[in-house]
Amino acid sequence: MPFLGQDWRSPGQNWVKTEDGWKKTIADDRNNNVSVDSFCKVKEPECFNKENLLLSLNYDMAAKKRKKDLMNNNTKIPYFYREKWIYVHKGSTKERHGYCTLGEAFNRLDFCSAIKDTRRFNYVVRLLELIARSQLPSLSGVAQKNYMNILERVVQKVLDDQQNIRPIKELLQTLYVSLCGLVQDMGKSVLVGNINLWVHRMENILQWQQQLDNIQISRPTPSGMTLTELPASLQLNIMQRLTDSRDLLSLGQVCPELGALTEDRLLWKRLCQYHFTDRQIRKRLLVSDKGQLEWKKMYLKLSRCCPLREQYSDTLHLCTHCHILFWKDTNHPCTANNPESCTTSLSPQDFINLFNF
Repeated sequence: MPFLGQDWRSPGQNWVKTEDGWKKTIADDRNNNVSVDSFCKVKEPECFNKENLLLSLNYDMAAKKRKKDLMNNNTKIPYFYREKWIYVHKGSTKERHGYCTLGEAFNRLDFCSAIKDTRRFNYVVRLLELIARSQLPSLSGVAQKNYMNILERVVQKVLDDQQNIRPIKELLQTLYVSLCGLVQDMGKSVLVGNINLWVHRMENILQWQQQLDNIQISRPTPSGMTLTELPASLQLNIMQRLTDSRDLLSLGQVCPELGALTEDRLLWKRLCQYHFTDRQIRKRLLVSDKGQLEWKKMYLKLSRCCPLREQYSDTLHLCTHCHILFWKDTNHPCTANNPESCTTSLSPQDFINLFNF
């Protein structure tokens, strides 16, 4: 069996890559606390004894360990492959051994550029939230570090643009609650890395939450008509294009006129029909004393027990022919040869389920 540790009988050697190839160099005093001469020369017998030798080597190994921990924990090395598409294989074949995991797909796909695209931003944020809820322990150490690096870029983008503040707050809160439970199980192969590293990451999450709370959105200088100056019919038409009830309720708090418009029964009826099926609506019918359906109360009740419909401008797609995962506007070998190849749009939850096998 080979000796895997550092050989205490040798002073150590360094290899340097040159134009002619790799060359062996002797470690000098600048790189090691104990020089080679102190080991080899017999002129100073007090230095050439086993006790001093082991102490010097232990000090050298401790310095190397501190340097390695510094590189692993404190540096933020982004692991971005920036690949436009990847092959998803779920089993071993003669040509390929193993399978593609969620962490591997998360590392290799180009999520770094996706967060800069307005069409894909909400998709990536939702995917990060789903991973934070239940899939974070299944990621490898590299994927977990990549997750935190992407999250930091997402927060920085929100701080710069002052948009999409609410979903990022919800994402950070979900991740913090999950980490509080996972850190307590450290030592059970739940999270990869030192517990101090994850405590430091949790402190960063709290700091990001504080920065988001301190955002002061500057009111733009009016250059034309504002929303409150538009006719009521146009205001109602704009509200009908909102798919989130929280946006509708927030808009109703601007002024009493808009608040009265947000109580329109047609608005809440469209919200119910957009997010829920007819069967779900029939199970939660609420009728007022006047014999009219209470669409707002029905929506609020349905939203507590039924998932809301998710819609994204751009999503990941899976080619059912060649099993390649790619972004919508990215060509892969199958579509290049056959533009009419069968592809399936994947929601964030479908992306997670793709690797649960």
